[in-house]
Amino acid sequence: MPVSLSELHRRRTLLKAGVLSTFGLTLPDLLQRPSNADAATSGRAKSCILLYMTGGPAQQETFDVKTEANDGYRGEFSKIATSVPGIEICEHLPLLAQSAHRFSIIRSTFHNSGTHGVGVHYNLTGLPHAKRQRGEPQMDRRDPPCVGGVIRQLRGDRNGLPAAVHLPVRIGDQNNFQWGGQHAGFLGPQYDPLLLIDENWTPGSLPPGFTPPKEVATGRQSKRTELLKTVQRQRDGDSSAESRYDRFQQLAMDILSSGSSWRAFDLDQETPETIERYGDNKFGRSCLVARRLIDAGVGLVTVPWMFLHSTKNFDTHKDHFKLMKSLLLPPMDRAFATLLEDLAERGLLDETLVAWTGEFGRTPKINGGSGRDHWGQVYSTVLAGGGIQGGRVHGASDNIGGHPTKDPVHTRDFVATMYHALGYGPDTKVVDPTGRPHFIIEGQPVRELL
Repeated sequence: MPVSLSELHRRRTLLKAGVLSTFGLTLPDLLQRPSNADAATSGRAKSCILLYMTGGPAQQETFDVKTEANDGYRGEFSKIATSVPGIEICEHLPLLAQSAHRFSIIRSTFHNSGTHGVGVHYNLTGLPHAKRQRGEPQMDRRDPPCVGGVIRQLRGDRNGLPAAVHLPVRIGDQNNFQWGGQHAGFLGPQYDPLLLIDENWTPGSLPPGFTPPKEVATGRQSKRTELLKTVQRQRDGDSSAESRYDRFQQLAMDILSSGSSWRAFDLDQETPETIERYGDNKFGRSCLVARRLIDAGVGLVTVPWMFLHSTKNFDTHKDHFKLMKSLLLPPMDRAFATLLEDLAERGLLDETLVAWTGEFGRTPKINGGSGRDHWGQVYSTVLAGGGIQGGRVHGASDNIGGHPTKDPVHTRDFVATMYHALGYGPDTKVVDPTGRPHFIIEGQPVRELL
């Protein structure tokens, strides 16, 4: 009989309590230990950049091309050779083909749901969302935290920057503003990643609201800040709520004063050639900002796909091949490959995990609108850097890209592999506002890639 996650965690905790009682530790002692006391220390990655392809990219037109499929299933694109003999990927990913020795492909990822919200939550957390009454799972504080929220609690903010940043747009579509899994869930808002999700903002500078209005010069802003401090000094003792407010206020002031750490968001220090190399569009610029942020000490940067606006994503129910060829694959190929190359050139790839995923894949059968529909039974994901072996393919799907045929990897295992690379194992816990510990990992890392 299958064992539920809660029962598994209960048994694991009781087993530990039994062993530790020999050394004078009781169950309450165990539960009161700091949440990061069980964190593994073997991970090589100091940080992670998660490239999230909103909509669900087709495995058949990216990293698992099925030229041998029958009519009605076979796509319009061909395979090309890569820098690793025997590994072939889509012809419209030529730059990534040249960088195949830097990354590994998992061709057997799955979670069996064809629902956007379920897929988003699984890929960002590695855990199922809290039960809903109906509809797509939207953001909810009952949900387990995203990887960024976990990183923010376990590592803490550094160098004046939040430990997790999400830019340039929310993960959603024209019908659902923000699917679940994009914040710290039950850990509370203090651990939410910094969400920069203004669709009118061009990455490469601080977003609107992060700098003083033009009519407020630096000197005037400083005088306002000193006046505020004078007033606040006249308060009687601080409550816990006031202390939290003061912390967020100070963070806001640091941002408004354009402290040196926040210059990581600014691409003025990058050459036009570097920006063009990544792609002078919202996704390319965001990838470059992500590289700057992890170099400045941010633990995790999530970069959802955004080229023009959020409705132009990988949810290609119609005109699939036209959109993939002309709009989606070229800028993704350029930015992803350049990010890997840039990190390698700077000596940062070995300590920076780069992950690529979406909520699911696309159907083997091509529909009447020349599109592919939602398909969670199998899809491709990619990992690079941070101790991940390059030039590997793990798992396989059948000849139409419909189901895993070798080494299936549930999405929870994909996320567990990310956590392992970052130094966290199956005993790592976070603590909610009530002091209750929660395990962050359900799955097992794909050790063949480590």
